[in-house]
Amino acid sequence: MAECHPVGFRWVMKAKERGATIIHVDPRFSRTSALADIWVPIRAGGDIAFLGGLVRHIIENNLFFRDYVVHFTNASCILREDFRDTEEGATGFFSGWSGEQCGYDRKTWLYGGDRGLSFPERDLTLQHPRCVLQTLRRHFARYTPEMVEKICGISPSLFHKVADALVAASGPDKSAAICYALGWTQHSKGVQIIRTAAILQLLLGNIGRPGGGILALRGHASIQGSTDIPTLYDTLPGYLPMPRGDGSEATLRDYLARHTRPTGLWHNFPAYFISLLKAYYGKNATVENDFGYSWVPKITTNHSFFEYLYDMADGKMEGMFMMGQNPAVAAANSRFERAALSKLKWLVVREMVEIEAATFWRDSPEIEHGELKTEEIETEVFLFPAAGHAEKEGAFTNTQRLLQWRQKAVDPPGDARSEAWFMHQLALRLIAKAKQSNDPLDEPLRALDWWYPEDELGDPKMEAVLAEINGWYTNPVAGGGGPGGNDGIVFGVDRKGNSHHGPQIDGYPRLKSDGSTASGAWIYSGVLGPDKINKANSRNSKDYLGHGWGFAWPGDRRIIYNRASASPTGEPWSEGKKLIWWDGTQRKWTGRDVPDFPVEKSPEFRPTGNESGLDGIPGDSAFISHEDGLGWLYVPSGLQDGPMPTHYEPLESPVHNALYSRDTNPAVHWFTRQENRFAPPGDPRFPFVLTTYRLTEHHTAGGMSRFLSHLAELQPELFAEMSPELAVELKINNGDHISVVSLRGAIEARALVSRRIRPLHLNGKTVHQIAMPFHFGSAGPVKGGATNDLVPISGEPNVTIMEAKALTCNIVPGRLPRGPAFEEWLNKYVPKGGPPNLHPEQPAAGAPCARAGGGHGLEGKIDTR
Repeated sequence: MAECHPVGFRWVMKAKERGATIIHVDPRFSRTSALADIWVPIRAGGDIAFLGGLVRHIIENNLFFRDYVVHFTNASCILREDFRDTEEGATGFFSGWSGEQCGYDRKTWLYGGDRGLSFPERDLTLQHPRCVLQTLRRHFARYTPEMVEKICGISPSLFHKVADALVAASGPDKSAAICYALGWTQHSKGVQIIRTAAILQLLLGNIGRPGGGILALRGHASIQGSTDIPTLYDTLPGYLPMPRGDGSEATLRDYLARHTRPTGLWHNFPAYFISLLKAYYGKNATVENDFGYSWVPKITTNHSFFEYLYDMADGKMEGMFMMGQNPAVAAANSRFERAALSKLKWLVVREMVEIEAATFWRDSPEIEHGELKTEEIETEVFLFPAAGHAEKEGAFTNTQRLLQWRQKAVDPPGDARSEAWFMHQLALRLIAKAKQSNDPLDEPLRALDWWYPEDELGDPKMEAVLAEINGWYTNPVAGGGGPGGNDGIVFGVDRKGNSHHGPQIDGYPRLKSDGSTASGAWIYSGVLGPDKINKANSRNSKDYLGHGWGFAWPGDRRIIYNRASASPTGEPWSEGKKLIWWDGTQRKWTGRDVPDFPVEKSPEFRPTGNESGLDGIPGDSAFISHEDGLGWLYVPSGLQDGPMPTHYEPLESPVHNALYSRDTNPAVHWFTRQENRFAPPGDPRFPFVLTTYRLTEHHTAGGMSRFLSHLAELQPELFAEMSPELAVELKINNGDHISVVSLRGAIEARALVSRRIRPLHLNGKTVHQIAMPFHFGSAGPVKGGATNDLVPISGEPNVTIMEAKALTCNIVPGRLPRGPAFEEWLNKYVPKGGPPNLHPEQPAAGAPCARAGGGHGLEGKIDTR
């Protein structure tokens, strides 16, 4: 965090100055480790074993925050009799597994009884053998300190030191936060790693309270915003699932029936979705045509980046728009990705510099080695100059859900334009073209309500876009022009001078399912309301929570689920952690934050079982997004790979799974292909663990840093960090040239011999790890191997993220051969022949589950059945 998020780390140091204990868990010793109280070196990929050990320690020693756990979590909920855990026979499989489908039938994971998720049967004594707490106890029973040492290389004494510090920092008058980044996400079980952290924090009472929570430190600015709006293929803005194209959601009625929940916040799903359709299609979305539902694209398979990359390699894609990304360096198996780009007919790249994805056809390693020939590549590349972040207006959303408006500081140089200008101008041209067509496939374009007013350069006015995202009443009001206009109306006139919409709405509770409201993202509603104030642009902080500075969704709550900051009866847990509380005199919730709870709901309220929406949430619950109002220690619905986290080895590992007969996550997407092979467990050809990381001086694929001379000078060359013990074993000196090879390819680097990485002892076996940054490529003032050439393409079952933080490799002293000799050299370590599925748990190419197939996209983010 000190290296990759130095501004945020300032506040960690402020906490340390006030007595906070800082624990850093990382395979390598970094600047964060140097400033931490406890450094925990861990084997990359062992996180669930370590966190699961902490969960076991807390439950077995009765150290959990009992009142919080009983009332605010689902610890007391009773599970079905036919649920089977991974522990039964230590198989590593939950009940419902289908090898043929490569996935789970998840019915047995639901709560027991016939009351669904809304009103589950509970045992508040937590003694029922099928209650969640007892199930969790059995699940993690074998995650002992000794087992943690076998898997992670963490000694029992260090484990207990961490456990004691974490427990000591939690309770009614204390709280602890967990911060994570790509070191947890980029794994074949990344979602479940974060789930284990959530279990820890719920057991300790650290969710919804000041100083607590789980903080996702994003890879770069506004990644939170890009998931909110979103860039993911299987969600619509505000985490609404994309409709399915398999016939099960053929009509709006079908879609709403699947995703509307009986109780909780998602009971209002129809209002969120229909308001989105009204934002998309305006007056063209009517009751008679299901508000344009038929125009919304439908999910037909897993449409993730890796899926269409394979289609690209197989010649099934003609063209691609690439904006703000550089997969020729940044994505898994980037060697394969560069080759796939050569199969396109056209490629549009929007960038500030000539990145590798734009120049692969002339200067990629494959051109140098003779694998690709420039004269044979037919891809036509269009490079559009892009504006930098200081050269355009808009909003960033950070990890705490805070929208902050960015003013344009300077004009972009030359022909450089913002993304907004590019997408706006492209849309205008496509819509004009569609209006000359009678093809039914063009009907969605013809129906779009592309109303945005422009500035003198043809840029859409970004506050007008924000006004649409916030939402408005759809009935136009004459004369509502300009940025102010009539009462409550913001930018009420379209580009052609016509009255376009009515007053702004002041929050998502105002959204309706009858077509009378529109909102581009329901969670952002309130950021630009009828008061006509762009709250993302506010800079008048009024309190320690920052109210008055920016806007935190939803509804400017600075701490989400903050009902948990008060006891079940509504009093603050302690004076020092006071946040919101029940005012018995005024009969409402009040305090220092906006209550994330129905303001007038008494703590004593108990539903009868016949209520719907938020009326079905008890007054002593806190997690209103869930149907039961509870924080989920056990996930009865929504995950693809299990209701509880389970330790699986990385897809490439130097050891077998010490806990289960199954080595890897059963539900993972392998993307089996000859160019994307995986080494089997303990393969002597690839004995070392490789993990990737970032440097302070560079940014992701390097497009915004390697091309700047002062940053290039600070970190001019790729290196691989290794322990002195490994260097002695391989006869390598600090600064030597080395070649690092995996089953996907090989790159060259310098050796950095350092005590910051140490050998680990796992179950009697010494395991060496190396660490490499991934910022380098073949373009720019400083060049180097693309570390992601070594990384396999894989897909975590829930979000299809690649596993880049734990793989296996070999190290060969000396430089790589140049030219055609490279292929001959590589073939010695990575023979071209043989099957594509070398790993014993990997499906064969062509098998139903060799590719992602239906994937999580077909399930829908909040689908439960």
